[in-house]
Amino acid sequence: MTTLTPPRAHPASDGRPADASTVHPAHAAPPPGAAAPGRAGAATGPGVPGAATAAPVAQHAAPATPTAPGAAAIAAALAQFDAAADHLDLDAGLREILRSPQREFAVRFPVRLDDGRVKVFSGYRVQHNVARGPAKGGLRYHPSTDLDEVRALAMWMTWKCALVNVPFGGAKGGVTCDPRALSPREVEAVTRRFATELEPLIGPDSDIPAPDVGTNAQTMAWIMDTVSMHAGYSIPGVVTGKPVSLGGSNGRADATGQGVVYTVEDAMRRRGMQFEGATVAVQGFGNVGEASARLFHEAGARVVAITDVDGGVRDDGGLDVPALSRRMRETRSIVGAPGTVPIDNPELFGLDVDVLVLAALEGQITAANAGTVRARILAEGANGPTTPDADPILAANGVMVVPDILCNAGGVVVSYYEWVQNRDSLFWTPKIVNGRLREAMLAASDAVWTRAEGDEIGPRRAAHAIAVERVAEAVQLRGLYP
Repeated sequence: MTTLTPPRAHPASDGRPADASTVHPAHAAPPPGAAAPGRAGAATGPGVPGAATAAPVAQHAAPATPTAPGAAAIAAALAQFDAAADHLDLDAGLREILRSPQREFAVRFPVRLDDGRVKVFSGYRVQHNVARGPAKGGLRYHPSTDLDEVRALAMWMTWKCALVNVPFGGAKGGVTCDPRALSPREVEAVTRRFATELEPLIGPDSDIPAPDVGTNAQTMAWIMDTVSMHAGYSIPGVVTGKPVSLGGSNGRADATGQGVVYTVEDAMRRRGMQFEGATVAVQGFGNVGEASARLFHEAGARVVAITDVDGGVRDDGGLDVPALSRRMRETRSIVGAPGTVPIDNPELFGLDVDVLVLAALEGQITAANAGTVRARILAEGANGPTTPDADPILAANGVMVVPDILCNAGGVVVSYYEWVQNRDSLFWTPKIVNGRLREAMLAASDAVWTRAEGDEIGPRRAAHAIAVERVAEAVQLRGLYP
């Protein structure tokens, strides 16, 4: 396994630089065969303009504790893997390979803010496993992003890609920052500098980033442009989730939300529920939550409550989702929308609805609040929103869970389609993209529910068993090098 930076040091939860035991890759000799990170030909080191560490502003933070933001996420990801591995009676050697990330990259880089101050940001990229193809996974900008969270997300991406049978391995990345507190120019500066640091890793044949929490199509456009400018020619396939005018795919912006709707529709059919008029509550109104709510609304369901980072809105008669989408674009908040009453997350989780969509962050439903969930179906539009200790409580209460690596896989499916279109210089119509997406999501859904019934296990374990089995087979077929 290749490790570009020692994984033992983590950033502090407040976003300060990691402790001194994390060596910036630009200052460390790379392992044999590994490219040294950083812009090719750029000078690095204290006192050098543009250096990856700036001595006057860098600070040392205390080592991470077990309560670091990502600790719960990686614990959940490993617990889910262990349960699947036990069910499969997986060989000890394969367990060790699949339990650990193949490559980890951590970097600290300076950016000059609009007021002239220099701020050092921490960024990460983790490639969990690439046995089935190039690494694939989003980049998130969030204040709580740390190395453990990225490790967990990369592992989940490995299983997600395998479950929907696209030829990618799993990766994830992010920067510890609050994009809402930065100006557009500052976000662009963070993105372009981070993209430059990632250049030794990313590319159409090696590792293809995409949007995630706090990033969007514009972020991907900046990354594509940065990498292309350094290469001297356009490389559209370096990222997916780009604007359509730059080689993005029709349907990619809504793909994750569309996949949520397709898998919920299938779950409702299996449970004998009617989709038309079904009541839906959605946590999160970002890329995934907004698309999910809007597409449920357009398909005839009744969205009765939505919460976001600033608060929430409720209308039992049905929210005007298109109006809320416009309000979010204009004001960056849905709070106080006309004709609605306020609602918070605990209230939302306890609503008596047909479908509860979790489209925010990890660890939202735990053993402490799982007993309050009254939805018939819980759809995991986010990664890891339900902790392992909540699963048995939900099952005992008859809540049907559509697991995350199935429910939110629509994004990576259409990212794969975008990657294929970029490689072949093709452009598919929305009808073709959505038709193929629906086919892929329903095939994966059928595999999960069939495996769950046949093995008499829950849908989460069934989904992970299928995915781990496929990745393990790829590892075995490729063998160990040398």
